[in-house]
Amino acid sequence: MLSSQRLTAVAVGTTTAVLALTACGSGLSAGGADTGKGPCSGVKAGSVAPAALKGVTVKVGSKEFDEQLLLGQLTVKMMCAAGAKVVDATNSKGASQTRAKLVRGESDVYWEYTGTAWVDFLKQKPIFDAEKQYEAVKKMDLEKNGVVWGQRAPFNNTFAFAVADDFARKNNLKTDSDMAAYLNKNPSSKVCLESEFLSRVDGYPGYKKAYGITGGKTTSLGIGVVYTQTAQGGCDFGEVFTTDGRIGALGLHALDDDKSFFPIYNAVPQVMKETDKEHPQILEVLKPLAELLTTEVMQELNTRVSAKGEEPADVATDFLKEKGFLK
Repeated sequence: MLSSQRLTAVAVGTTTAVLALTACGSGLSAGGADTGKGPCSGVKAGSVAPAALKGVTVKVGSKEFDEQLLLGQLTVKMMCAAGAKVVDATNSKGASQTRAKLVRGESDVYWEYTGTAWVDFLKQKPIFDAEKQYEAVKKMDLEKNGVVWGQRAPFNNTFAFAVADDFARKNNLKTDSDMAAYLNKNPSSKVCLESEFLSRVDGYPGYKKAYGITGGKTTSLGIGVVYTQTAQGGCDFGEVFTTDGRIGALGLHALDDDKSFFPIYNAVPQVMKETDKEHPQILEVLKPLAELLTTEVMQELNTRVSAKGEEPADVATDFLKEKGFLK
């Protein structure tokens, strides 16, 4: 699942500097990625039906990390192409806040991960089959919360722990069981995590229990800083996302979850039941886009944002033009 792309030493140095200056490596100001212009500026429909949402106001939400900002901007541009009046409500902090905004009507659509909703919101045990997990969360979330799930994207952005390549080779670290053994033998070893992961049901507390970890010292950092600090040796082990372009760009090695602790996290656009009843075109417009978002595609797009410092809105526009959604 890891990107094979490598940047030159100069590029990686530049990347590190860029990431250090931005929150979660986003390179964006608060409130979204479209700076200086309206979100629909210059958008022309290609294969998207240009009047599907004509005159409809659509508030597009997202979480604050790069992949979510990218998914948010893909959605913004698709809604614009469909004729909607788009409000960029992306860049909310954390899963709980982003979800709450959807439920309260402060956003109309955003992409959530199957594993996050199933384990974190619905408090269920993971299902380690992508389609069964999707169908289960789709059914229960609609029944309990009135949330309508759209088309499942094929990519799986699950959690992982990463180490610097040279550290992995030196200590023969290939799996999470290897990590557990190392931490138990080296209790002062540093494990870097973003704050939400420290308390999530599917986060570090459950992970420690599953792998029998008794050693290691945890440090909370912004997710973008976790990548750079792990690459530079400031962290021995760092929490990462498996589709993140910084894994390859910064010379990191993601360990294998050999006990299958982490759930499956396919991204799916979702809206509230009332919104879907009034404007079913929102999810219909996004369906062909979701089908194209494989793990490899997301790794490539994420690399442009996270490792090369490109704006999510620009990356989204380029991709949608390449695939014919936009002109």
